[in-house]
Order: sequence, then structure tokens, then C-alpha cells
Amino acid sequence: MKSLADIIRHQAATRADAVALVFQEEETSYGELERRACRVANALRGEGVATGARIAILSQNRSAFFEILLGTLKIGAVLVPVNFRLAPAEVAYVVNDAGAELLFVDAAHWELIAGIEGELATVKTLVHLEGGPDPWPDYAGWRDGAADDDPKLPVGGQDVAIQMYTSGTTGRPKGAQLTHDNIVYALEIAGQSIGGWSTSDVNLVCMPLFHIAGCEWGLVGLYNGARNIILPAVDPAEILRLIAHERVSKVLFVPAVILFLLQTPGCAETDFSSLELVVYGASPIPLELQQKAMATLKCDFMQLYGLTETTGAITVLAPEDHGADAGERIKSCGKAMQGVELKIVDEAGAEVAPGVVGEIVCRTRQNMLGYWNLPEETESALRDGWFHSGDAGYLDADGYVYIYDRIKDMIVSGGENIYPAEVESAIFEHPAVADVAVIGVPDDRFGEAVKAVLVCAEGASLSEDEIREFARTRLAGYKIPKTVDFADDLPRNPSGKILKRELRAPYWRDQERQVH
Repeated sequence: MKSLADIIRHQAATRADAVALVFQEEETSYGELERRACRVANALRGEGVATGARIAILSQNRSAFFEILLGTLKIGAVLVPVNFRLAPAEVAYVVNDAGAELLFVDAAHWELIAGIEGELATVKTLVHLEGGPDPWPDYAGWRDGAADDDPKLPVGGQDVAIQMYTSGTTGRPKGAQLTHDNIVYALEIAGQSIGGWSTSDVNLVCMPLFHIAGCEWGLVGLYNGARNIILPAVDPAEILRLIAHERVSKVLFVPAVILFLLQTPGCAETDFSSLELVVYGASPIPLELQQKAMATLKCDFMQLYGLTETTGAITVLAPEDHGADAGERIKSCGKAMQGVELKIVDEAGAEVAPGVVGEIVCRTRQNMLGYWNLPEETESALRDGWFHSGDAGYLDADGYVYIYDRIKDMIVSGGENIYPAEVESAIFEHPAVADVAVIGVPDDRFGEAVKAVLVCAEGASLSEDEIREFARTRLAGYKIPKTVDFADDLPRNPSGKILKRELRAPYWRDQERQVH
């Protein structure tokens, strides 16, 4: 395959009548998915969309996501999935930064877009995915008014396919450009390394499609000709129902979702007999939770570690490393996947010995092309073909990777990446705040929780609720501090940098690892 769009071309040619997608009881065959993707492609061309143009989508999970993605790819344009948990100002930034010409929006987010429509400088057309107010078209009519012949425009492996935004250490999201070659290669490796896929598989897609994990998991299912069940959002009770009702065989979760499932009434009575594999990742999993989940679901478990910039997984902890005799390996995130060179380096970039903590770096065809319009950040992240993850860890003598800490200050809460600089910037806008530092602290439900430690301006006073409500107007809900502490001052080094390790230390003192 040279183009990601070749996935649906192949499946439609060989298995046209097989079910590709199931969304809210509506089934879409591989043949129909191909026809709809072609109509989307031709409708985009009718709007004047050219090769390389950016097309954005703001929506909960739905089968139309894959129609739009595949149609966009057929004409060499680039899909920009927008995190639907973002605040309005954050959505506007991503859409404008990408220069998106069209924006697809579902009903749940139409009001949000209506409030910022005047700020969307490059958007020429809004398309309502569920039928919306004039003058903007509804998706079904817009799509089906176009021809269903395949435009077959030339698309190269190094052309960008998807632009996914990751939180930035400077407080601004960065658009990671993933090429057709990045994704096709990742799908090929996943098909070989993850669970022995076949056309009889039933794949549950419930993680957000704006994340590399959710999007790629859906594409893995399509690549392998599976029946893919699309869930609009994480709903533990519905996940349990679908596993039993649809006879799901493969699924991907973040650890927080596994915890929610085990806490959901009826979990113990659910029929999990069809499940063959649970893949998990995006944050470390507590050992106790892992063991309880394996005992309850009674199927193979596999852990993946990767980043948006690496087009997903670069290490895998195989099912055989999850057994009772796994020993210390159960605490690792596995070994480098096929086609991935991985090493640990010190601050000077020199490779360190096994057992020595340093930065995790990798070289693979999955490494992104670079950050959109950010040459300096791209140069810093990609050095001589090696991607520098910002995660600290070590290798054991057998090549297993253990994540120890984060070189960057990123917080991972429920699988969501949160950068303190962004939260700090929003809180600093409050006139009564003199200084603030944001850290991640252990949380039993979400792995880590956001904590703000702040100093009030002289003569001012604030409450925790006031800060949280202030932040709520500026940030997505998952970025709002769960707790707020007040201090007379913040610890700093001689150059003035806040010593976040000192702030984190009391909360992580009894933890085995400095990530949770």
C-alpha cells in the first residue's frame, strides 16, 4: 500500500459485502464505506479543496469519521481531528493554526462553534454532521450530492495524511504531521505484532478518535478487515453490553477505563467469553488493577507504549509477559516493536548502559514528518533521525523498557496529556495570583491528577473553588486542577526556575515509580 486510502480500496474489492463499521446499530459494509469515501472526496474537490489542504473535524466518535478521513486521503488532503474536550478558545487555536478550510461538526459541539465562528479565520465551509441550521449544509446531503467514482489522485508515502495536535510544553498545542508511510507502516507492524488479526475479528473502538490510540485502533481493524463497533464515547455500562452482545474479540483501553469497567455494576456477570485480547496503554497501570482485570476478563493482555509523534506504539509487552511468573517485567512497557530502534541516552545524547536512567529515543519509519510550522521544535525533537520522547526510563539486560519519570513536565490523567505550562498560563490571568506551579500527583482513578500550588498577590485571598471556576472558563475540563494548595512562596533555583521536583516529592515519596 502506498496510500492509506488503499486500505478501503482493497477491502471493498475483496470483501465488499462484509460489515466494516457498526455505529448505533447502523451497519456500513466495506463496499458502502468505499462509495461514501469517494463521495466525500469528490464533494471536497467541489469545494475547491486541493492536495495538502487541511480539513478539520470536531465530533464524538462516529462512523462518518472514517468516511471523511478516507475521502480526505483520496485527494491528498490532510485530516485534522480536533479534541472535543477543548475549551472554545483552544478549538479556535487548533483550527486556525492548521489553516483548516472545512470544519465538520456534530450536534453536541455546534453551539461551541457558533460561539467562535467569527474567529475561525480560514474556515470557508461548516458541515453539520447531523443536519444543522442554514446556511451550512448537513453532512449526508453534502456527501451524497457528489459522484461516487474514485478520483484516484496521486498520493505519495511522504505526503501528510493526518495532523494530530499534542499539548505543547510552551502552552500551545503542536500539530504532529503523520504521513501515509508513517501510518501504513504502523498498521503493517500492528497487524503482525498485535494479536493475530483475522476477518472474523470484532473490534471495539471506544477511545477518542482525535487521539492516535483511538484513530489508529480503528484503522488497524479496517486494515485487517474486521467488524468494527464504534462507540461515541467511553461508557462503561455500554462497553460491557457491547462486548457480550456483539461478541467483541479485541479492544483497546487506557488503564482508567479498565478501572471504570471493573467498578461498573454487572461487570462480574458479563459474558467475556468472546474476548481474545485487551490492549492497554497511554499511561502506566497499577499492578493490582492489572491483575484484577486479567482475572475478571480472562483473556490475553498486551501493553503498548508510544506517542502521537511516533504514530502510536513503539514497544509491546506481550501476553506471555503478563503471567504469574513474569516477575519484574510486568512493571515494564515491553520491548521495541519490529522496525523500531530504541535506546536510552544521557543529556549529551550518548547511549547509556542497561539499568541507567536517561531519555527514551527511537528511530523508526513511524516517526512523524515534523511539527506543523514549527521548525525549531521539530529540529529539537528529531535529531539525526532519532525522536526524543521526553520520557525518562531505562533498559534492562534483555531490552525491556521501564518508564521512570518524565523529562518534560507532562501530566497524564486518564490517558490525556496535560502540560503544566498551559494550565499555569490560564491561572496566571487571575489578578489575585502572584505565582503558580502545576504538578501531577498520584490518583487512584486517573493515574495522575492535576494539582496547582499558588501564591496569592499581596493583600488578596482566593479559595480553591474560585480558582477552579476561573480555570473552567479557559481550559478543557480535564485540565482543571483537581486540587489547589496555597503557599507563601514557591521553591526556585538560583536562575529562578521553579523546582517542581521539590513540590512533587511529598506526593510521590511512597510511590515505586515517579509516574502513576
